[in-house]
Amino acid sequence: MSDLMEESEESEELSEVDEESEELSEVEEESEELSEVKEESEELSEVKEESEELSEVKEESEELSEVKEEREELSEVKEESEELSEVKEESEELSEVKEESEELSEVEEESEELSEVEEEHHVKPGEKPLSRSKTKKTFSKKRRAKKSFTCTRCGKSFPSKHKLECHMRVHTGEKLFTCDQCEQRFSNERRLDHHLRVHTGVKPYACHQCGKSFTQLSHLKGHMRIHTGEKPYACHQCGKSFTQLSNLKEHIRIHTGEKPFTCTQCGKSFINKQCLKLHIRVHTGEKPFSCDQCEKRFSNKQNHKIHMRIHTGEKPFSCDQCGKTFPCTSALKRHLTVHINEKPHPCSVCGKSFSQLPYLQKHQKIHTGVREYMCFECEKTFTRAEHLKLHQRIHTGEKPYKCSHCDKRFNVSSNLKTHEKIHIREKLHTCDQCGKSFSFKCHLKQHMKIHV
Repeated sequence: MSDLMEESEESEELSEVDEESEELSEVEEESEELSEVKEESEELSEVKEESEELSEVKEESEELSEVKEEREELSEVKEESEELSEVKEESEELSEVKEESEELSEVEEESEELSEVEEEHHVKPGEKPLSRSKTKKTFSKKRRAKKSFTCTRCGKSFPSKHKLECHMRVHTGEKLFTCDQCEQRFSNERRLDHHLRVHTGVKPYACHQCGKSFTQLSHLKGHMRIHTGEKPYACHQCGKSFTQLSNLKEHIRIHTGEKPFTCTQCGKSFINKQCLKLHIRVHTGEKPFSCDQCEKRFSNKQNHKIHMRIHTGEKPFSCDQCGKTFPCTSALKRHLTVHINEKPHPCSVCGKSFSQLPYLQKHQKIHTGVREYMCFECEKTFTRAEHLKLHQRIHTGEKPYKCSHCDKRFNVSSNLKTHEKIHIREKLHTCDQCGKSFSFKCHLKQHMKIHV
């Protein structure tokens, strides 16, 4: 009986073991299923990530496409802008050419009409010659008759309404176009565009011969004629030719007697604006050109250039009679009177004659005793301004003339010349009796006493 019970218990235990084994199998199966589900979930996550990455790539691709399109649009805009700039420049060039052509036509018409007026009033034997002013009045009447647009302020006439409108701004002072850099104002847009290149430094027009650049095409064209030697603008009165139309217009004023630029201070008139500008410096005392050697100042560039030759020793103008050289043409002209021996200016007091009027005027101060130039340091007086200037160097200690051989300095140029003869031992003064030469004129004079 006990054995049966034991077998029954063992059987039950085996049944339990089988049940547990089945349960374990089920758990394992579930675990495997869970693992599979987990793997599937991971795969789904990866697929999702890949999908997101693909979406991002797609978005980036779309953005790149947009950027590419924008770049293409910008390139097109840039090209259009360049084309517009070229068109604008061509338009400006055409406008300049048209204006030059119109101005040249006007100048030719004026010149021809002036010739006609002069021929009409050509002096016949026994007739009184017609004055320049009457000739000019007759000429002006004929010009006004041909032009249809007349200024109500000054009576000047123009061939087109646009030119009259531009001219009216001279009277009204109206300047509609303003520079945003310096606030300078201009009467028309073209002049403002040209002015802006002063600030930007843009010089788009370059000479292919020497490389010099210009802000305006008309300036380059004028410059090119220096290389070609072309002078297309000829005066119908005297045949003289010019490289620029503006120079011809100024020249024609010599024939017409016109001087349109008047000084408001003294009423003196000039043929061009530049001459008036230089003249005004007489009233203002402005001297913008300074010598870097002696700090002397000048009102115009030409005088400054001539002065600099004192320091450099440059003398580009030579006498064809004796070979003596000079720093400027006026000095050469004065010297040439020595060779022709003409002295048309006599002194009314002592009868002494002079080759030039300024020399006579300086001489006459000896007789009048006028000493109008006074030194404020010592109150010494002088007849000439240059004598006072030389005297003042005693007080200031200024010595602007330097020897190129030993660096010794002098207050007057004549002392420098005398000193330099020591270095070069040049003997320019020769005795006409025995042929002996001397470095200084005073030594020759002493020697000449031997022969006397």
